Amino acid sequence: MSELLVAGGQVLRPDLTVERADVLVDRDSGEVVAVDDPGALDGDETLDASDGLVVPGLVNAHTHVAMTLLRGYADDKELDAWLQEDIWPVEAELTGDDIEVGAELGLVEMIKSGTTALSDMYFHVDRIADAVERAGVRAVLGHTAVTVGKDDEAARADLQQSLDVAKELDGAADGRITTTFQPHSLTTVGEEYLRQFVPKARDADLSIHFHANETENEVDPIVDEHGVRPLEYADDLGLLTEDTYVAHGVHVDETEIELLAERGTGVAHCPASNMKLASGMAPVQRMRDAGVTVGIGTDGAASNNDLDAFDEVRDAAMIGKLAAADASAVPAEAVVEMVTRGSADLLGFDSGRVEAGANADLAVIDLDAPHLTPAHDLVSHLAYAVRGSDVRHTVCDGEVLMRDREVLTLDEAAVRERAEAHAQDLIDRAESGE
Repeated sequence: MSELLVAGGQVLRPDLTVERADVLVDRDSGEVVAVDDPGALDGDETLDASDGLVVPGLVNAHTHVAMTLLRGYADDKELDAWLQEDIWPVEAELTGDDIEVGAELGLVEMIKSGTTALSDMYFHVDRIADAVERAGVRAVLGHTAVTVGKDDEAARADLQQSLDVAKELDGAADGRITTTFQPHSLTTVGEEYLRQFVPKARDADLSIHFHANETENEVDPIVDEHGVRPLEYADDLGLLTEDTYVAHGVHVDETEIELLAERGTGVAHCPASNMKLASGMAPVQRMRDAGVTVGIGTDGAASNNDLDAFDEVRDAAMIGKLAAADASAVPAEAVVEMVTRGSADLLGFDSGRVEAGANADLAVIDLDAPHLTPAHDLVSHLAYAVRGSDVRHTVCDGEVLMRDREVLTLDEAAVRERAEAHAQDLIDRAESGE
């Protein structure tokens, strides 16, 4: 057994207390072996956590990682116009090579900011899986299916592809990749297709992930056509179960919140994207009070515009207070739990906590910085003051992905160079119409 010792720092325990301790990791099993007093453990290799805080690796519960190529391309529009006028036309030009390079860029960014797991929705998923395998992170992947604007044959083929991809890639990257069936949303996939394919996903024991209630324009058409709220409609289709998590959940009413809680369906909250696209403020405190599992996601870099989950944690706390008109709502402890254990629970990973038996997915925060001084309350710092650039080391599945701010699994300079070239070529193709 090869063991990694993360030594010399403080550790964020599962109950969100902080204590001085060392962490021993079994690199073969990828699990935490023990958390014990400083000096009580020995390992074959040591990762220095002096002046640092060892925390669970952050879990990005909803993103579109390859959209890094569109960072800053189209800003300052509401969701519908942004998608239809800018994003979808460019995405139509994406190649597998583009998506793999964009995914690599996003994965480098996430590793550097302490994220060790993500849930991704996109296309050319085999190429994203290749990038995930090289990067060393965990991921829930899936092909996102849309039926709007397609004839019947193409619509069915897209949903079948979502099923096939989920079956083919589940368990890839030595088990670090799991999969979901992904109808894009309740307004972009027709009812007849959902009624046909959701039971197929259930029969295949696949989890399901889709966008829901992101804007009022995703709510009103369903109410007008079906006479019920979107998540009531989703429940009638068999979509709401413990194996489902939805992205956004901004415009949910009390009936829908109760329904989420009853069905065990979780929500990936994406505050920065929701603010930037003026989609609204999700009632996170009310969802948590009702017992809904809420995680945190960045959404894509085209609508955020970064993949730093620490930024997202701070945004979640701030917008949560505004939404509730209560400064005590969505407190520091809540958002730290949401981006670790909450998001891990949504994705089905045994991560999000530093204790024996859990996945050895860790980040070490360097506390030696002016903006983290004084250290009255380190949980408060994690919520309100820590930045992704404060991450010193990142570990996933027992393997060191970044040591002393140097990413070890991907060549950062080469990835950035390739991504710059692919992004420019993509935009040139899209704007020339060739």
